[in-house]
Amino acid sequence: MIAETGHYALILALGVAIVQMVLPIIGTRLNDPRLAAVSIPAAQLQFILVCVAFVALTVAYVTSDFSVLNVWQNSHSAKPMIYKISGVWGNHEGSMVLWVLILALFGAAVATFGSNLPRRLQANVLAVQGSIAVAFLLFIVMTSNPFLRIDPAPFDGQGLNPVLQDPALAFHPPFLYAGYVGFSMAFSFAVAALIDGRIDAAWARWVRPWTLAAWMFLTLGIAMGSWWAYYELGWGGFWFWDPVENASFMPWLAGTALLHSALVMEKRDALKVWTVLLAIITFSLSLMGAFLVRSGVLTSVHAFAVDPERGVFILGIMAVFIGGSFALFAWRAPTLSQGGLFAPISREGALVLNNLLLTVSCAAVFVGTLYPLALEAVSGEKISVGAPFFNLTFVPLMIPLLMAVPFGPLLAWKRGDLLAAAQRLTVAAVVSLAAMIAILATHQSGPWLAPLGIGLGLWLIVGAATELATRSKLTEVSLAESWRRLRNLPRAAYGTALAHAGLGVMVLGLVGTTAWRSERIEALVPGGTVNIAGYELTFQGVKERQGPNYKELAGLFSVTRAGQPVTTLIPSKRAYSVEKSATTEAGIYNSWRGDLYIVLGDPLKDGGYSVRVYFNPLVRLIWLGALLMFLGGGVSLSDRRLRVGAPKRAKPKTQSALSAGNSP
Repeated sequence: MIAETGHYALILALGVAIVQMVLPIIGTRLNDPRLAAVSIPAAQLQFILVCVAFVALTVAYVTSDFSVLNVWQNSHSAKPMIYKISGVWGNHEGSMVLWVLILALFGAAVATFGSNLPRRLQANVLAVQGSIAVAFLLFIVMTSNPFLRIDPAPFDGQGLNPVLQDPALAFHPPFLYAGYVGFSMAFSFAVAALIDGRIDAAWARWVRPWTLAAWMFLTLGIAMGSWWAYYELGWGGFWFWDPVENASFMPWLAGTALLHSALVMEKRDALKVWTVLLAIITFSLSLMGAFLVRSGVLTSVHAFAVDPERGVFILGIMAVFIGGSFALFAWRAPTLSQGGLFAPISREGALVLNNLLLTVSCAAVFVGTLYPLALEAVSGEKISVGAPFFNLTFVPLMIPLLMAVPFGPLLAWKRGDLLAAAQRLTVAAVVSLAAMIAILATHQSGPWLAPLGIGLGLWLIVGAATELATRSKLTEVSLAESWRRLRNLPRAAYGTALAHAGLGVMVLGLVGTTAWRSERIEALVPGGTVNIAGYELTFQGVKERQGPNYKELAGLFSVTRAGQPVTTLIPSKRAYSVEKSATTEAGIYNSWRGDLYIVLGDPLKDGGYSVRVYFNPLVRLIWLGALLMFLGGGVSLSDRRLRVGAPKRAKPKTQSALSAGNSP
């Protein structure tokens, strides 16, 4: 009965979403506030119904109800509880229910907490959001029903893909989807504004918190996926430029540009058309990511192996929303005013440069990701575009962007003083230059670009601190007065500085681990040793161990440094009997210098084992930097100016409640 309840709730949610899509649009066209107001309870009810469906599917997994086809295909009674729960979204059908749940959550949030929005805009936004829900609920009901039954019910299930049975992968998809789907709010705001043909600074202020929340979740989701791939897949790397990885990275790049563009629009009433276009592009890239993962066109550890016919359905969704929104933009854009003017050397100019470099970088990733697919579709020829292409196209675009980041907050709006900003950044420049000279002196054999990368990371970190010091007038006033100013800064200032510093920390980690990584591949018998980065690892042998739903062969390695014991690492190879597959579990020792990383390979004829050992300097800074960026976004989001949106305006007496847009 639980499965039937969930299925029925999805169908009801589809009906409510249709009402949410149609009636508010009719209400705003006919200037009928009662029809327009239907959007609010409809969005809330849709969220409740999708919640019921999601809870029903979760109950089926937790209770191991193998009469449900989806549960039988992706769960097993011997699985630990955390993986029974994460199995709900560890498959195509369940992940689509999570997708729609997050979509409905954002819509319900706008309906519940968007009382400061103009009623007309709120109704149109929720109508557009409802149309997205209609598309994906139809997709679930027609092609991806997670509540199909099996009769008779099997005794046990087939289990979950072993590589997904990991704590990081239990939380990675929800955060990633919150980012993907969260950008639908920016898209809905953009389309709603285009429908009315009216976009102003207040619109940017309303859209920015939703964009920031989506950007935060996507940042954390990508970082968690990178961390999982690092320690679970056994290849010792953190990013492979896999097409599905790129599918999440492209919306992040476009979303970052959108955040900065919306700031210019809010503060200076400029870049209106560009900001709306970015909102459409960002969510379009999210839809493209859904297509790549679920269409069957890619073979990837990150992709769902699904029927390509479902990809055709998603392709239709993309055609409707991407094609429709761009057509609407082409129709309305000529009628929209461009907004205020500003000098090239200004804070607006710095943010425009930021947008230019981010969007061109996104385009480079887009070409590298889709060109092999397009070439195969046209000519049948298969090629691979890997790290060399992206390193040669993406990295050179990032260098000027990273150099420009600290200047932006130090420039005045409309017209800035570049020389004065450069003088304020003298300390950052000195620290960066000193670090570059020190690295060149200690690593005279190269790699030659590594000192520049380390210098850029420190430039960002010290530059972020300089921003706070400048705003508190450190060295210009007394320490007490400076401290008072620092305490009274808006939270958004702290959030911006923290996010920029987090980017610098990430750059340090990226440069450190790519430039000075060490690798050894050895064949070891018990008692054999291998040396790397000052560590000596001694192979003690292997032993078999029993896990909750797997057997593993674990290798024991004692680690010493300068003759002193450091730790014992236990890499292993796990065999899952139900899923009939195996995984590699790396042994990792982390220190302030970097990670000592060891992988147990295949057995050899002489009783030994092949062993791969890596030393990845500063690699943890990559994920620490991402966490700081996420926290920086959270601090900014907690700023009351972002949470309350635009101030309410008095209702014009000559207009109706709907057209005035500010009635309670």
